[in-house]
Amino acid sequence: MRNILRPRAATDDHPLVKITLAVIAIGFLILFLFMPLLTVFSEALAQGWKMAWDALIEPDAVAAIKLTLLVAAIAVPANMIFGLAASWCIAKFDFRGKNLLITLIDIPFSVSPVVSGLVFVLIFGLQGWMGQWLRDNDMKIIFALPGIVLATIFVTFPFVARELIPLMIDQGRDEEEAAVSLGASGFSTFFRVTLPNIKWALLYGVLLCNARAMGEFGAVSVVSGHIRGLTNTMPLHVEVLYNDYQYVGAFAVASLLALLALVTLTLKSLLEWRFAGEIAASSRH
Repeated sequence: MRNILRPRAATDDHPLVKITLAVIAIGFLILFLFMPLLTVFSEALAQGWKMAWDALIEPDAVAAIKLTLLVAAIAVPANMIFGLAASWCIAKFDFRGKNLLITLIDIPFSVSPVVSGLVFVLIFGLQGWMGQWLRDNDMKIIFALPGIVLATIFVTFPFVARELIPLMIDQGRDEEEAAVSLGASGFSTFFRVTLPNIKWALLYGVLLCNARAMGEFGAVSVVSGHIRGLTNTMPLHVEVLYNDYQYVGAFAVASLLALLALVTLTLKSLLEWRFAGEIAASSRH
């Protein structure tokens, strides 16, 4: 009778159910992750390491790599600052329009990157709202670095904020209020109280933002103009090479992009493993 009334735990499922779920999960990983990655690297090295390396050091490829890293170096810190400011504002203050602000932060998740790129063209393009003024002042945004940076910032700005907002809301504002009551300044409160509590979530958000910034295609494709050696990022350069039937070069650059993504994932996993106890304590705080 005691066994009948005992609540059934999730781990009491039939072994066949566990095996089925594991097979499904592993099958998806193989089909949608490992096989594509294996294909990219194998195609890149199909004609040997030298051909792949030559494709990576070709001038247009080098320019695309430099541009991708430059755009990420600008967009990621900008989104980190925005994410910190937005999450601090939402978690620590009560004001009208808070829910609207949270909704606006999620817009890039629901809007196609191509549409967001078109919006920037309508605003800053030659025939756009500010096109004439920009041309009169000899300023160029579309088909230039500023437009690529703006498009990348737009599609990536939710990542840091979305990592921080739930954590900061859960932590509340008691420690900050206590620090202020003891005479701490705003900057001192942030660096000594808030930042230590959110540093891991902030790091995760930055890593995710960086990975998306380097791999963004749709919005950048619209605003870049596809100028080889000037405005082509790595994803755009892959498309150009593939369309020109330069498969080794296309897969070589794609493999570099995949390698950067894997490095990001590995770094995140190592941090989780190395500081698991501290991360768990921060989450419970």
